[in-house]
Amino acid sequence: MKATIITIGDELLIGQVVDTNSAWLAAELTKLGFSMENHVSISDTGEKISGALDRFLPENDLLVFTGGLGPTNDDITKKVLADYFCSELIFSEQILGDVETRIRSFGSTMNELNREQAMVPKDAKILRNNHGTAPGMWFEKNGKVIISLPGVPSEMKGIFNDIIKDDLGNFFSLPQIIYKTIMVSGIAEAHLAEKLSDWEAALPEGVSLAYLPSPEAIRLRLGAKGGAKADPSTCIDQQINSLQQIIPEYIYGYDNESLESVIGRMITERGTYLACAESCTGGSIAQKITAIPGCSAWFRGGVTAYSNEIKAKVLGVSPAALETYGAVSEQTITEMVRGAQRVFQTDYAVATSGIAGPTGGSPDKPVGTVWIAAAGPDFLVTKKYNFGKNRASNIRRSTSAAFSLLRKAMLEN
Repeated sequence: MKATIITIGDELLIGQVVDTNSAWLAAELTKLGFSMENHVSISDTGEKISGALDRFLPENDLLVFTGGLGPTNDDITKKVLADYFCSELIFSEQILGDVETRIRSFGSTMNELNREQAMVPKDAKILRNNHGTAPGMWFEKNGKVIISLPGVPSEMKGIFNDIIKDDLGNFFSLPQIIYKTIMVSGIAEAHLAEKLSDWEAALPEGVSLAYLPSPEAIRLRLGAKGGAKADPSTCIDQQINSLQQIIPEYIYGYDNESLESVIGRMITERGTYLACAESCTGGSIAQKITAIPGCSAWFRGGVTAYSNEIKAKVLGVSPAALETYGAVSEQTITEMVRGAQRVFQTDYAVATSGIAGPTGGSPDKPVGTVWIAAAGPDFLVTKKYNFGKNRASNIRRSTSAAFSLLRKAMLEN
């Protein structure tokens, strides 16, 4: 079944508001078994809304509109859809009651614009809104469904979860689709694809693979549709087992599990603690860790040693290392990570020092050069990275690389 999402509003077109509705709806509809054909944002004019219906309805089984259902004059979606489907607007006592209840809960009073929201298309199924004042609408034409939802994300999601999800399942005969995300770190996308080329070529019919890279990790999304020779869940499990044999050292979790939470679990299982010493990452490692509830059980703390003076005074980095090799060097990063272990009295530590950019590089140490160290009771590993010229990206990539290096070292020791 094919579906298209159409978000309405000039504020989306000019970049004043970010369209998060399309991403959320696409994910939910994909889970239900729809094939997503288009995401489109259009101006809130009758001509554009009608034009979208003319363009997309013939080639789709489902259209979902969001936006333009509020009480103000520029909210015209309801009237345009009613006219398009030749359905007069009628007054609904039930919807009026819903609107009055919501308005009172806001501590406000009804006015005529609010009462207008109780005027609904006669030939549409009205989708009651328990999260706001604008009801949604469900039209049917020639076996196709056209849904209109409020643009406010919380209201859109509420109506979808309360009503639409089940109703779509009842209306359409949808295939079962199972997705599983495998979280990968410590390897470039091109190298990963090379390692997986034979495995990917042998994927059975009905099983799909998508590479979803980010500076922090690569998500491998496996999908299997009902109708494949085996049960979709069984197909996914079999392919994950194969992946674990091919790239065991790079798979750190599943379904968007964070690398830092995996590190926390590993530290906890060993009954010990972690600390960090950061220069170029500027506290990003500690921030990622402290966003995890309960991290105080395994994380002692961190030092943002941005200047050489703090590297020396707090972490005990020797002036000789700094003067001879510089702050961005294997010698300095080694002393930083040992200093973090000593200062915080932990078994495990990570440290970063690099040139985040966009300035500060040299021919020997260009922007994007980063040294990272990970240390434990019986290991100390260092690695030099060469990232790009974007400062924010370099910080994110260095943070992820630090977690990845520590995890790999812990697995090997």
